[in-house]
Amino acid sequence: MNDDVMDQYIEAGRIASAIRARGADEIRVGASYLAVVEKIEGMVRDAGAGLAFPLNVSINEDAAHDTASCGDERIFSRGDMVKLDLGVHIDGYIADTAMTVDLGDHPLLVEASSRGLAAAISIVRPGVSTGDLGVAINDEIESRGFRPVANLTGHGLDRFMIHTPPNIPNIRVQGGAVLEEGMVFAIEPFASTGTGHVSEKHRTEIYQQLAVRPVRLPSARRILEEIRPRKGLPFSRRWLHEEKLDLALATLVRSQVVRGYPVLSDVPGSLVSQAEHTLIVTSDGCLVTTT
Repeated sequence: MNDDVMDQYIEAGRIASAIRARGADEIRVGASYLAVVEKIEGMVRDAGAGLAFPLNVSINEDAAHDTASCGDERIFSRGDMVKLDLGVHIDGYIADTAMTVDLGDHPLLVEASSRGLAAAISIVRPGVSTGDLGVAINDEIESRGFRPVANLTGHGLDRFMIHTPPNIPNIRVQGGAVLEEGMVFAIEPFASTGTGHVSEKHRTEIYQQLAVRPVRLPSARRILEEIRPRKGLPFSRRWLHEEKLDLALATLVRSQVVRGYPVLSDVPGSLVSQAEHTLIVTSDGCLVTTT
């Protein structure tokens, strides 16, 4: 990693951190879900940065991958456990960060994921394994009486790539990848009052291009042209301007040119909290870009 790349990671992190804090203040009882999502996404553009993925705002048992749809009529309600997950990039160099806004009274659940994150960060250095990070996260969450979400992980980051090796577990696992200087990744613990296992819901608002290949349907071709500037980063249905959107997206998914990311949820009635930072492994520890 050269100095220019490091500077862009740091600048993306600085912007993401500031907007995460400002965005959290917008989440309050009675506020429009759609208006909040669009306002926070607008903050990123106004800062001169790009969205690494559609703003994720997932509520209660929904852990990840929810964002607003066109005409979304939801409002935030008293008691909601709201995960705000933001991705910012500068020329493809990504900062991925998340926090939980508790509109109810569950401070220990919020603390469980944030302390799991802090514990993992505290031991990051070359030679440590990703399994060691999972143990640190797991123990902080379980010590507070909650379950870590086993089938969600942290992940590596690369230029215009939001999910790369290594995976960072949230549970106790043996071994795993060994950390090396220069690695960039996000650690994101999830703590749950439910089963600690998420499943896909039918709702899908986020998609990502996987392949470049010809498609015959004109509306599908128009969508590919519209998302081409994303360079493979995820996009939202809400961002597209195609009249035959449902048919076009279904065609692209069926052709394995695009994949969908359904909302991921624990059991109904449960609550999930999340915390996340992006960091760069240094010779003697790490630099957290999103503090």
